Amino acid sequence: MAELFDDFGDIVLNRRPLIDVRAPVEFEKGAFPGSVNLPLMSDEERHLVGIAYKEKGNAKAVELGHELVSGKVKEKRVEAWCDFKKSHPEALLYCFRGGQRSQISQRWMAEAGCEISRLKGGYKAFRNFLMQRTEEISAKMEPIVLGGRTGSGKTLLLKKLDHAIDLEGLANHRGSSFGRKITPQPSQIDFENRLAYDLIAQDAAGHKTMVFEDEGKNVGRLYLPPALFGRLNGAALVILETPMSKRVDITFYEYVEQAQKAYEKVYANDSFEVWQNDIASALQRIQKRLGGLRYKKVKEMFESACLQQKKGGGMQMHRVWVEYLLHEYYDPMYDYQIAKRADRVVFRGNEEDVKEFLSESGMN
Repeated sequence: MAELFDDFGDIVLNRRPLIDVRAPVEFEKGAFPGSVNLPLMSDEERHLVGIAYKEKGNAKAVELGHELVSGKVKEKRVEAWCDFKKSHPEALLYCFRGGQRSQISQRWMAEAGCEISRLKGGYKAFRNFLMQRTEEISAKMEPIVLGGRTGSGKTLLLKKLDHAIDLEGLANHRGSSFGRKITPQPSQIDFENRLAYDLIAQDAAGHKTMVFEDEGKNVGRLYLPPALFGRLNGAALVILETPMSKRVDITFYEYVEQAQKAYEKVYANDSFEVWQNDIASALQRIQKRLGGLRYKKVKEMFESACLQQKKGGGMQMHRVWVEYLLHEYYDPMYDYQIAKRADRVVFRGNEEDVKEFLSESGMN
């Protein structure tokens, strides 16, 4: 029977698929990229076994577990594990500590003619490895922070670099008051695990310098690991300068055109109203910082654009409130923040110049 596997770096670099046999409630709190939840026990079954363990000890808990997961229930679960292993030959198996649950699952699979290795130390050991490597890589790398006004195309530029890490992509958030997406953000643990995977991959590729978008401590409701945030907080700044017309194009495409298409896939006929309500709510969230008069003005611009679109006039009027927000809200706020960190700015330029500068920084 296949036994233990503890080359965690191999799992990361080869993006090996993983079978997580923990209960769904455990999986939802955090798992690893490429993992699928095929639990040995359901949440309710795990709860009952847990009670038996507390009241009657380990032997009785194991006995109850075998009673609950037997017959057709057991057959279906073993079949699901084996089907996944057949379609993903490199798959590995884990539970929380690499103990009884993964041992039982591994044995049952072997009895069904399906050999699989399980993670030594399970979820806990692999998670500790990822967090340790995050701290080690954060400490030794040379970070560069890519800044620029809202809509300047920072994320688009990051995607063109080999040595960049897209924090907003990992966090499933656009990093502003309007940055919420239809799909929810991952759990904090999932975000940290995804980030660790990317850091390890960059380190393995030999990139001592890594480029990150200019974020605060938080990306939406998620927060950066302290070791990484500490490095980014004092890193060199490169400022991407983009004309207002192009910034309006980028912001309009992402927050209006692309966003409305995404809403259509989820909300169908009600998509426009849901999108409109979400933007209106985002405006309300910044009302205090925007100020009463400016809030009233941008709200009227937004409502006029929505009315025009409903009447079949297209989306173009949305550019008006987008440009107003960029000029009146985001630019003063960002310029103030950059002025406080002026001593960290090492380069400014347009997309082509900044890309060349950053590309050269990645040639270690």
